[in-house]
Amino acid sequence: MTGKNIIINAFGKNKIDTGNSEVQIAIITNNIYKLQIHLKKNKYDYHSQLGMTRMVNKRRKLLTYLKKTQVSRYKHLVKTLKLRHK
Repeated sequence: MTGKNIIINAFGKNKIDTGNSEVQIAIITNNIYKLQIHLKKNKYDYHSQLGMTRMVNKRRKLLTYLKKTQVSRYKHLVKTLKLRHK
């Protein structure tokens, strides 16, 4: 199983549930962590910096949506992924 499949199984309702907000946030968070490692080694990779900025903004929007619609699931996700969000 790949890292993405593990995330889908952990946060999704079933193994093909990739549209769920929690799954999307968890996958984006995983990609952000990978990009952070890459950017520490390649600090002049501006294209990747732009991609990471877009991912962070998308995750923020998804977190805001989840907070508005399902507060309990939002709190559980933020606690599980150890995120900071207003």
